[in-house]
Amino acid sequence: MSKNINLNPKYVPLFQSDDRYYVITGGRGSGKSFGISLFLLNLTYEKGHKVLFSRYTLMSAQTSIIPEFIEKIDLMDKNEDFRITKDEIINLTTGSSIMFKGIRTSSGNQTAALKSLNGVTTFVLDEAEELINEDDFNKIDFSIRSQTKQNRCILVLNPATKEHWIYQRFFQFRNIEGGFNGRKDDTTYIHTDYRDNEKNLSDSFLKQLREMKLRNPSKFEHQILGGWLAKAEGTIIRNWKVGEFVRTESVCFGMDFGFANDLTTLVEVSVDNETRQCFVRQIFGKTNMSTSEIGFQCKKEVSNSLIIADNSEPRLLNELKNFGLNIRPTIKKKGSILSGIALMQDYQLVVERGSDQIIRELNNYVWHEKGEKPIDKWNHFMDAIRYSLMYLVQGKMSGRYVIR
Repeated sequence: MSKNINLNPKYVPLFQSDDRYYVITGGRGSGKSFGISLFLLNLTYEKGHKVLFSRYTLMSAQTSIIPEFIEKIDLMDKNEDFRITKDEIINLTTGSSIMFKGIRTSSGNQTAALKSLNGVTTFVLDEAEELINEDDFNKIDFSIRSQTKQNRCILVLNPATKEHWIYQRFFQFRNIEGGFNGRKDDTTYIHTDYRDNEKNLSDSFLKQLREMKLRNPSKFEHQILGGWLAKAEGTIIRNWKVGEFVRTESVCFGMDFGFANDLTTLVEVSVDNETRQCFVRQIFGKTNMSTSEIGFQCKKEVSNSLIIADNSEPRLLNELKNFGLNIRPTIKKKGSILSGIALMQDYQLVVERGSDQIIRELNNYVWHEKGEKPIDKWNHFMDAIRYSLMYLVQGKMSGRYVIR
């Protein structure tokens, strides 16, 4: 490593530890990306290493991640040592490489990339809080088994909620507090926040942090200091759990339409009014779906069952009706979003195991800073559930829906 680069001492264990697992946590401005990219580039100077750098969904490493590595290569003054493509960085002096692949595509399908894990010695999962399903991690973890090099699984994240499997597996189960720096069992823990990186932050950014600390201390604790959230903090839908999907007599499907990078979602919703439980099951959540793709997928999954859908696209609704779907628009009027959210809060949501995209939204669906409405993101499954629940609880009885 170039002597001109000052590495935060908290990241030194990355270069020295022989552990298999590394859990690297921190808030915004903590310098996580700098420490990780510098370590990986230096690792490629050892022959025989193949690094897989991944995110849950990785649209384009060429524009989102690789520029950060190029910056570190420039700082190291080692440009002549590397060949850089759109999804790989190769050290020409050793042949070791860093490849960039998503765990899943933006459409929600498993990528072919993770079928090519042969020879991988180090797996890095950036933004690891996005990976809700521990099984996806385990499949990759079990595939990292080089017999000639140290194997590493590195999780890099802004801490999410304490319901997340990373917290439960690496912190709660081992009686380790958030913010821990050190080693336990086969894991090295590194935690930093902006105070560890303050000399590299702009005055305007530091001013923003000071204002946030005064205005919204809980947000500052989570987003800036990297504290783990209790499940109930900050989220709109708090009363939910993972469990078995129970299909009652009161059941239908809900759909929200997405465009370009937004998800088109389909859920099955079943209501038990006696126990005040709403059972939800994820059918699909994909981007860039054509009308025919939506039609074929719905026919396959729900046959002629009733779908209550987003009413913002009348043309699309008519095309899907012509496709043979039993689909009807939701009723939207002033205040319907807030009243629908209030209805969701009045029930316990029971989310079927494996519905990881729904769980991700539940953990990220929060009120706008002004508190008057929810944020306009992490809401595609939430909206589909809301359409269904409002129909099942209110629509049938009030006569506001006409099902022909």
